[in-house]
Amino acid sequence: MRYSKVFIDAIGYELPPVVVSTAELEARLAPLYKRLYIPQGQLEAWTGIHHRRWWEAGYPLSEGALAAARQALGKCDVPAEAIDVVIYAGVCREQIEPATACTIAAGLGVSPGAAVYDLSNACLGVLNGIVDIANRIELGQIRAGLVVSCETAREINEAMIECMLRNGDMETFKTTLATLTGGSGAAAVVVTDGSFATERRRQLIGGETQNASQHHALCRWGFQSIENAVNNLWNSEAASRLRHGMDYGLKHCVMPFMNTDAINVLKYGVDLGMRTWKGFGAKLGWAVDSVDRVICHQVGSSHRDSVLKALGIPIEKDFSTFPFLGNIGTASLPITAALAEEDKFLRPGDRVGFLGIGSGLNCLMLGVQW
Repeated sequence: MRYSKVFIDAIGYELPPVVVSTAELEARLAPLYKRLYIPQGQLEAWTGIHHRRWWEAGYPLSEGALAAARQALGKCDVPAEAIDVVIYAGVCREQIEPATACTIAAGLGVSPGAAVYDLSNACLGVLNGIVDIANRIELGQIRAGLVVSCETAREINEAMIECMLRNGDMETFKTTLATLTGGSGAAAVVVTDGSFATERRRQLIGGETQNASQHHALCRWGFQSIENAVNNLWNSEAASRLRHGMDYGLKHCVMPFMNTDAINVLKYGVDLGMRTWKGFGAKLGWAVDSVDRVICHQVGSSHRDSVLKALGIPIEKDFSTFPFLGNIGTASLPITAALAEEDKFLRPGDRVGFLGIGSGLNCLMLGVQW
């Protein structure tokens, strides 16, 4: 994909108020650590994440998304009524229907003629939303669009800690550990044809997308019945106890779950990233030396180090936020880009690569002339 008249006018974000340290999470897992002979501090050592943030319990996702959207619009000269498309691209939603984007559009007061819808693609949602709006702009259909997301890790973190303590075995610990890298936050990106600003900046040059969908089962986040959850427990003794205590109603309740094969996600994710990077460079005519900065999806230290090494990108070109924000899903990359600009890590004229990857496996890389 190549673009000639697409610009990122602004990126807004909202960070939750509750700071949760990795040490706090590990303290809650102390009985499991003792049983499995795992020393305290291993989670931080494995991930490089010191702390992450949670919303207050019960905080509406749309409120976080609206706060980020208002901040983004306040940073640029695009009025809400000029927005032609509103896309909510978060993994987390307030309900199955209507689209969470409808709540955002109503809260902002966008035009009745605007297209309003949700888009879902794991951690790539916001980048896919940017591409969706960019395509409309390039075709001359619209002048401006807004993509927003709000992610919450509190609920899935709580559920998986409970699951680990209840089941108490190493296999469950290994497949749910990645869940604890999750953080919370909201992001919003204003994409236009450049006609609203007196100074055109952050031009979207193009990008490349690749998939390895044969690995779609490596990372899964969703809901399952209590009965299925029990049947999937690795510890047969724990499963037996829970089955014995079930009644009909409990069997038909649902609970969240997240399972990740972290080793193979990293292995095949790096392979996919290398393939995408090769196509990205060829499509844009950018070599490693000509890329000034990169903003990656934030997972953890092992993922960052492995990806940068495989692509031949010096770590000095990367800006990371996972140590203090964790993995905020779709909001990670845009929040990181906004913070990098505030820190003057991204400067006008820089060639910046947005390097995104998500469960599926899918990879999307975008090039921006900052």
